[in-house]
Amino acid sequence: MSKTINIVSWVFRIAIAAIFLQTLFFKFSGAEESINIFRKVAGTEMEPFARIGSGIGELIAAILIIIPKTRVYGAILSVFVISGAILSHLTILGIEVMDDGGLLFILACTVFVLSLAVIYIHRAEFPFVGNVSVDDPE
Repeated sequence: MSKTINIVSWVFRIAIAAIFLQTLFFKFSGAEESINIFRKVAGTEMEPFARIGSGIGELIAAILIIIPKTRVYGAILSVFVISGAILSHLTILGIEVMDDGGLLFILACTVFVLSLAVIYIHRAEFPFVGNVSVDDPE
């Protein structure tokens, strides 16, 4: 991997982790906006569990994506976690939530695209995918 691609990968991974970690504060502290979002998406009874569960998934993804040996797994988890957020925006919440100008949706789309880019950059690290050659006789 070239030095430039390695730097790009680090920038993307740090951006993903930073976005996740920034939003975690609101999920774990029980911020009004976060509670409102998860009440709409999961219902009043499930709100705290969905909010905290989503936050835990984001925290795990943020940690995994920074560690070089687990970055592809972190990127895959990021795609799954953020796909739920994007789908919620498109089907339940709308693009703009509580007059945020669409910021949460833009951040979710950013994480999604950057995570796909990290998966592509590090595609050779997938077990049984990146290490198999077409010319391999096995």
